[in-house]
Amino acid sequence: MSEPARSLAGEIAVVTGGARGIGRAIVELFLQHGAAVLYCDRDEAAGRSAQENLEHGGMAAFHLADVSREQDVAAVVRRCAEHFGPPSILVSNAGVNANFDATEMSGQQWDQFFGIDLKAAWLAAKYVLPHMKEAGRGAIVNISSLHGFVTRPGFFPYAAAKSGLIGLTRSLALDYGPYGIRVNAVAPGFIETRLVREAIDLAGDRAAAEHDMVAAVALGRIGDPMEVARAVRFLASAEASYVTGTSLLVDGGLTARRAG
Repeated sequence: MSEPARSLAGEIAVVTGGARGIGRAIVELFLQHGAAVLYCDRDEAAGRSAQENLEHGGMAAFHLADVSREQDVAAVVRRCAEHFGPPSILVSNAGVNANFDATEMSGQQWDQFFGIDLKAAWLAAKYVLPHMKEAGRGAIVNISSLHGFVTRPGFFPYAAAKSGLIGLTRSLALDYGPYGIRVNAVAPGFIETRLVREAIDLAGDRAAAEHDMVAAVALGRIGDPMEVARAVRFLASAEASYVTGTSLLVDGGLTARRAG
C-alpha cells in the first residue's frame, strides 16, 4: 500500500543542515507532503542553490545560520514563525564528522565539534518547544547515527555526540510528552552523502573500499538519503502519533549482525 499523499499538509517545519545530503532529502520530501519548510545551513552557496531548485510555491525558505551559535538558532526559529507561522516540526539534522585521539584533542576542538553535533539539537529544541507547548502538539526528530549504538576504533568523539543525541531524545520525550509533543531519533547507517563519498575517494581502490564498507550490511549496499528522509517523515507525521522516545536505525541491517 502506498503512503498517503500530503501527510504533512498544514505542518510548518524547521530543518537544520538542510542544504545537502540527508537534510536536503528531508526538505524535499516534507515539501512533497505539503509542509512549509524553513531550512538552515552554514553553507550559503549550497543553501541558495537548493532553494533555487525547490519549486513548491514559496513553501521553502533558506536561512543562513551556524547552529552552534544560540543567537543564530533563535533567529532561525523566529524567522520561521514570522514567515510561515509557529513551527510544528523540528528536524535537527546538522552535523559534522570528527576523528581525534582523546589525548590530543583540545578543549576548543571539543567545544566546536559538540557545539554542532549535540548542543545545536538542544538549542533548536529550546526555541521551538515554547511554540509547540502553546499549540499542544509537535514533533521533533533528531538525526543521530548508527555510532550512537555501535562504533569502531577511530570514531572519537563522533560516537559520543551521537550517543548524546539519543539520550537527549529520551529526556525531551519524557519531559514534553504531557504537552502532546513527540520526540524521536533516526540513526542512519552508511548513506550516499558527501562525507561517505569522500571517505571512499580517499582509498586507493574505490571499488574495494565501497565493497569493504557494505560487507557487513545485510542489504549489501549504501543507502540513499531519501530512504532516511522517509523514516523522518513518518516520525514527524500523525501516522506516528503513539511513537515517542524511540531511536530508529536506518542502516540496512548493519547492526543486526552479531558482534565479533
